[in-house]
Amino acid sequence: MSQEKVDRYKKEKANRKQTIKKEKIQNLIRKCAVGVVGLALIGWIGYSAYGTYESRKPQKEAQIDYTALTNLQSEFAQAGEPAE
Repeated sequence: MSQEKVDRYKKEKANRKQTIKKEKIQNLIRKCAVGVVGLALIGWIGYSAYGTYESRKPQKEAQIDYTALTNLQSEFAQAGEPAE
């Protein structure tokens, strides 16, 4: 082994604990990021599927009775006419 290889090995060995710790932290951060992206993807797929399901359900129809409004309009019209 050449002297520079020996020196490189000694530096590597001296910093081995910090290097291993740094790699473990990077792996943990990577796993967390992948987990967050995965959860977001699953949530988005679920939300889209629920929206599709809800849009295919038959909608309830509402019946609106406008007779009171038309009666009120006719009363206003009669009140606004000049009396004879």
